[in-house]
Amino acid sequence: MTIQADRWGIHPAQFWLRGEDPASPVRFDEETGIWNVYGYEEACAVLGDPKTFSSAHVNDLFPVEVDQSMREGNLLDLDPPDHRKLRNLVSKAFSGKVVADLEPRITALTHELLDRVDTDRFELVSDLAHPLPVIVIAELLGLPPDDRELFREWVDKMFAETNQFSLNDSKEKMEQDFAGAVEGFAPLREYLGAHIRARRADPRDDLISGLVRAEIDGERLNDNEVVNFTVVLLIAGHVTTTMLLGNTTLCLDAHPAQRDRVRADRSLVPVAIEESLRFLTPFAAVARATTTDVTVGGQHIPADQMLMMWLSAANRDARRFTDPHLFDATRDPNPHIGFGRGIHFCVGAPLARLEGRIAVNALLDRFPGLHVDPDQAPTFMPSPNMTGVKTLPLRVA
Repeated sequence: MTIQADRWGIHPAQFWLRGEDPASPVRFDEETGIWNVYGYEEACAVLGDPKTFSSAHVNDLFPVEVDQSMREGNLLDLDPPDHRKLRNLVSKAFSGKVVADLEPRITALTHELLDRVDTDRFELVSDLAHPLPVIVIAELLGLPPDDRELFREWVDKMFAETNQFSLNDSKEKMEQDFAGAVEGFAPLREYLGAHIRARRADPRDDLISGLVRAEIDGERLNDNEVVNFTVVLLIAGHVTTTMLLGNTTLCLDAHPAQRDRVRADRSLVPVAIEESLRFLTPFAAVARATTTDVTVGGQHIPADQMLMMWLSAANRDARRFTDPHLFDATRDPNPHIGFGRGIHFCVGAPLARLEGRIAVNALLDRFPGLHVDPDQAPTFMPSPNMTGVKTLPLRVA
């Protein structure tokens, strides 16, 4: 995939996707003031210790006054015990049984979407990889699935930039960047706020109504908490699957012998999906902040430092994976951390895996000659913090 990474324009910061290994598993970047963690063992250690490596403390490292209304109920920014209390509210909604019961609906929806594609060529993201998970998560939340183009418009704006930042930036620049981020989220927050207010007046049998009725320590969640919580569920609930489907299709296309083997033995479809998550990890990086002096990978890191865990690089660590730069659709075991690790492990992972399995099987069944359009190269998300196709033109034969 080295040649393809260059040809497709995958962000140059993701050097590991070009077959290059980091000089060390942990390295301080003077330019940004951030510690980059590339090693698998080191990343797992950080993600498994939320007391020393905090999610909530990350925002404290920026000299910008953060509006608390943007942080309340944001599952990604919480540490224990608040994180556990909030996560428990939705863990049952994504349990194995609940997700398994969704299989008939996801299967029917997948084929409905594929019935609409052109008989000669189609664009995977617009025609399947985006609408499938969006409709599923929208139905779970109780949002109109027909609004999915609005969701895509808002998400595209949020992820339109490289999202690169430096702790050495001036306060003025940070304030501008933060204001831009707030502005980008505003339409989605307003949209969700209207639905939340409607559920308070007229509850339904959906996840938003469940959040509105839920209590933590005897108190109901306020509107900001429900909005921010729902933003995470809506975005993470479909962006990961969208990239997973595109990346798996791309990997199988680049390795036709393995694709044919998977087509012949469908028990390998889940295995190939896991390998895709390792090989092209959708959410490539997550941030944490130290709460005390600590040593990681032989490096002494003081308190109040930001660490960027490069999950995508950790999933290429030769100390943990044999032939890490080789896509192997039969790789088993495959202890990748594509869905994270520890308390922040992706709550929607079972749903993403189910959607991926159903969609990949459907593509293999319906389009034996499916391949990437040689005249239209795929495009990738512009941020190095994400690894996923933004567009993937395909030909049916």
